[in-house]
Amino acid sequence: MAITLDLDLVREQCRVVDEVSDDLLQSYVDAALAHVEMHCDRALVEGDPMGPEEMGLTADVRQAVLLLVAHWATNREAVVTGTTSAAVELGVASLLWYRKRF
Repeated sequence: MAITLDLDLVREQCRVVDEVSDDLLQSYVDAALAHVEMHCDRALVEGDPMGPEEMGLTADVRQAVLLLVAHWATNREAVVTGTTSAAVELGVASLLWYRKRF
């Protein structure tokens, strides 16, 4: 995937400095970008989209990716026990709602 995010920005979003390796953060970024593409049924592209099957990495899309990466960096397991859970997915879905193709 050609599109990526600056890992310093990702570290700032995740509030981590040394605890998470660059390779692991990059894998979260790659997975989040792929998730956004699948969720919206559109390919992320650099610059202006050439058609309805493409979308650019706009501020709202970038924020959705950052939310997902931070969530995955904080919660490395599929299930969290002993705490009240909150759905980050709602924030992500809200940010991507208007970008989704139906």
